[in-house]
Amino acid sequence: MATEEPSPPSSMESNKPGFPKQILANKLEDKHLCNCCQKLLRRPFQAQCGHRFCSYCFNRTVRDGPQKCSACIKEDIFEEPTSILKQGCAFPDNAARREVENLSVVCINEGCTWKGNIKEYELSHEGKCDYMIIPCPSCKEQIRFNEQERHNERECPERTLNCKYCKEPFHFKNIKAHDEICPKYPMICEGCAKKKIPREKYVDHIKFCSKFRTPCRFHVVGCDMSVTLPLPPPPALAPTLTVSTSFTPLPSSVGAALELQLHSEKTKVAELGRRCTDLEVKAGMFENVVCVLNREVERFATTMEASNRQHRLDQDKIEALSNKVRQLERTMGLKDLTVAEMEGRLREISGTTFDGVFIWRISDFTKKRQDAIAGRAPAMFSPAFYTSKYGYKMCLRIYLNGDGTGRGSHLSLFFVVMRGLSDALLKWPFNQKVTLMLLDQSNREHIIDAFRPDVTSSSFQRPVSEMNIASGCPLFCPLSKLDAKNSYIRDDTIFIKAIVDLTGL
Repeated sequence: MATEEPSPPSSMESNKPGFPKQILANKLEDKHLCNCCQKLLRRPFQAQCGHRFCSYCFNRTVRDGPQKCSACIKEDIFEEPTSILKQGCAFPDNAARREVENLSVVCINEGCTWKGNIKEYELSHEGKCDYMIIPCPSCKEQIRFNEQERHNERECPERTLNCKYCKEPFHFKNIKAHDEICPKYPMICEGCAKKKIPREKYVDHIKFCSKFRTPCRFHVVGCDMSVTLPLPPPPALAPTLTVSTSFTPLPSSVGAALELQLHSEKTKVAELGRRCTDLEVKAGMFENVVCVLNREVERFATTMEASNRQHRLDQDKIEALSNKVRQLERTMGLKDLTVAEMEGRLREISGTTFDGVFIWRISDFTKKRQDAIAGRAPAMFSPAFYTSKYGYKMCLRIYLNGDGTGRGSHLSLFFVVMRGLSDALLKWPFNQKVTLMLLDQSNREHIIDAFRPDVTSSSFQRPVSEMNIASGCPLFCPLSKLDAKNSYIRDDTIFIKAIVDLTGL
């Protein structure tokens, strides 16, 4: 049957390493892991040495030229050239891919209840989970995927807003600074309590506000009075008002005010000095606390380093033991194959005859005939039998739906000469009479056919391959006899008997 050619992975499929192991719902098996990234295989490739890699990991490993297989080195089975990884030495492992894609997985994002297999996870959930934690592109804060829009609109300190007064854009974190300089920001007059005065017009307002109070122009020398700004006088009264409002300060009052201010400043300096002393004492205490904490941190770091060193040693021991276990498993597998092969040979030997007479029991006749009709198994070979312990080696070949001229109408039965260990001692070509029988299980009317070999036919010359071309009876038994009620088939089983005449041997 023709197999579908594996398509090379697309750029989208091959630019990612394996799936995280944490998503696996069942027990993790090492055969599902990439030998490079140690994650679940994504688009697995199998190298010549038998180890599997993600498509992305394999291409990344060999992009700078041939590399030694690290898994072979770790398992101590490195062998050139099969353990050399290079372009063209690996093939897509579709069987492993189907096995991995059918593994049950769950979403590891907190709050998500999604379940499925790895194929569904990759197609519809990976990178699309509403509960996935991602960094905000602006402020770098970790947020959920489904909260991204709300965060960008309401919470992100780096989001851009438009001032509702001047319409200029600014970052949310600078909102207070913008309010301090916004020319349209609404101010309240402290004198007349008028509201919503744009900042750019506030200075002009207080110049003419009759209720706004401002510090006395002599507040620098101690006057703590505040006065209202008078309205501009009419032009005709301006000279009189100028004369009446002139002020000549007394030198003695100015000196007293200066002394008072100086005493106040000295008091403030003394208070600041006392505060500085207290802060120096506190700073000394904090330095002592920091020294103690530093010593604790150093001791903790030393303990952590020792723990990490021991952990690495333990990991190395575990890895070494794992390698030994894998080697033992591989050895056990080889021994199992050897035992199975020996059991098969033992069964074959136990059923072998050495007198030229062989009875072949064919069970499950109905199923095997249906397989023959469908073309799944048109022919069957019997176990080998011999004319003597060191004689000719032979077997039978049967077509349950016929072959050649008997196809679809007859059961065809053939005799086959096989290559044996003692062929060099035997007389060739094979020239013994052969009798073939379909046994009547009531012992009344066996179906019998016999022939003497054509010594010129290649079917009876000394075999040069495992077996010669079969020769026999394509019209051995009409299928109509087997379809009707008969005694040749009982318990869905038939018996074929072959007799080789031993005369002259």
